[in-house]
Amino acid sequence: MKNRTVALIMLLLFTGMSIFTVQPPAVSAEQETVYVIPIGGAVEQGLHRYLERSFREAEEAGAQAIILEINTPGGAVDAATQIRDLIYGADMPVYAYVRWSAISAGAYIALSADALYMAPGSNIGAAEIQDMSGAEIDEKTRSWWESEMRSVAERQGRDEQVAAAMASPEIAIEGLVAEGEILTLTTAEAERIDFTDGVFTTYSELYEHLGLADAAVERIPLSPAEELARLITHPAVATLLITIGLAALVMEVMTAGFGVAGLVSLLSFSLFFGGHIVAGLAGREVIFLFVIGVILMLVEAFVPNFGILGLSGIASLTASVVLSASTTGQGLRIMIISVFLAGVIIALSFRMLQKTGLWSQIILQYAETKDLGYVGPSDLTYLLDKTGKAVTFLRPSGTAEIDGKRVDVVSEGGFIAQDTEVKVVKVEGTRVVVRPL
Repeated sequence: MKNRTVALIMLLLFTGMSIFTVQPPAVSAEQETVYVIPIGGAVEQGLHRYLERSFREAEEAGAQAIILEINTPGGAVDAATQIRDLIYGADMPVYAYVRWSAISAGAYIALSADALYMAPGSNIGAAEIQDMSGAEIDEKTRSWWESEMRSVAERQGRDEQVAAAMASPEIAIEGLVAEGEILTLTTAEAERIDFTDGVFTTYSELYEHLGLADAAVERIPLSPAEELARLITHPAVATLLITIGLAALVMEVMTAGFGVAGLVSLLSFSLFFGGHIVAGLAGREVIFLFVIGVILMLVEAFVPNFGILGLSGIASLTASVVLSASTTGQGLRIMIISVFLAGVIIALSFRMLQKTGLWSQIILQYAETKDLGYVGPSDLTYLLDKTGKAVTFLRPSGTAEIDGKRVDVVSEGGFIAQDTEVKVVKVEGTRVVVRPL
């Protein structure tokens, strides 16, 4: 029953999420249609996958335009450039409507659109590139990102110097930003310098401006699977899942049978890889590498092999996580942090278990001590090379008197008659081997 339950959970996590995909509503072929697609939260690979589906649905429906409703603090540069490519490759106009923030990668996406509209009280900019820790990036990457900001602005006929000032603190623009600061424009500032194509409080005003006042409006929501994928592919959540999975896996290996720790490990890794598959970051190959890694580590736990299988298993697990991440660097960071945190969790868990009755189920507590009447075997190595006399016939085992003591002995293989002089030629634990003199 338990195995069926686990199999059902795996099936739901890896394949069942596809049943939650959102089907586009039917629209009359004669009516004009505009698709509104929200861009909220962090910009990451899950968002790119969602936009890819939304653009495809809009094109299949013959939409007259796509409006990207932007309210994001930014995110991953690689995902932002992929979204830019989606915008450039669209068969219909793609407009950006900033409500309420287009920061960092969000500003880049907004500037990539065919037109940039803003709602009152919004802002756009602060696009300086940073790594995951928030530190500044190397000069080569900064230069490339500044040129990217210039390029998307130039393509749409916007002031490229203003766009570059959003990415570089070295650019000063009189009346807007001083040197050493990053430019972020309010709606009023963007309107004053003609950096926006219009300011609209409501969608109806925007539709009328675009000549789509009578168009049917279709909003494309995230499917449950896409929402889960966007959550799981966030580096912090991905690190947490790998940490829990690794810690629970080690605890499961150290206990007998398949218990709670094994189920927790299975669920954690299923969520991690399932979410990354839905987000388009991973394929079957990473599942294969992960399974091979777990098998090798389990074999290592029970078969002595000088650690070769264990190291191979760790390498396979690491490769599966790294290949699932959006970048190699991000994957390595996730794995390194997860291994460290898992080690801390395992150490703390064992300390807590020692104070409970569960510890005796993991570590053998019983010992055969003298207090309980147990006596270990005597050390007979002192008899080596000593001589004596066979007290009984040795066929080949029997008794001999050596050094004044009766000792159980065996001959080297042949028969030895009683009262024959013998010599001890080998001692192996309690086995004393003699030969006739």
